[in-house]
Amino acid sequence: MIMAYNKLTLEDVKEIREEYEYRSSTLKAQIAIEKMTAAAHGDRSENAEYKEAMRNYHKNQSRLEYLSKMLNTATIIDDTNLNKNILHVNSVVMIKFVEENELEEIVLTTTLKANPSKYLISIESPLGSALLGKKVGDEVKVDSPEGVYSILVHEIIK
Repeated sequence: MIMAYNKLTLEDVKEIREEYEYRSSTLKAQIAIEKMTAAAHGDRSENAEYKEAMRNYHKNQSRLEYLSKMLNTATIIDDTNLNKNILHVNSVVMIKFVEENELEEIVLTTTLKANPSKYLISIESPLGSALLGKKVGDEVKVDSPEGVYSILVHEIIK
């Protein structure tokens, strides 16, 4: 039985498939040419170009395995026709950190696009999962590795 891990939108799946296709065809062929060219230079044990080509090969193979796992184990989220009054993937929301009385605009996103430094918060993170399904005025407790804190849904921007 395959377990579902990450939640992905149809757009995420499309991007992963495109990257997988590129890596498994175009990039794989480029790396093969690099390996053959470097191998032609002689002794592979002291051939820096060959070692670099092999690192590129292993890096690409590792990424292909990761992408394949993402596709094979993901739960697909239909992010079309969602209620705009409830927080969901791709919602842009103004939240208030209750204890600090600070407002912050964040975007709820899938793990694939998460980047906390740019306020792109995964719906699978403690903050994102606590906010998912909430509406303006809801206050939630977020249980994070740093401790428990309160968030108020101040405004749904999009």
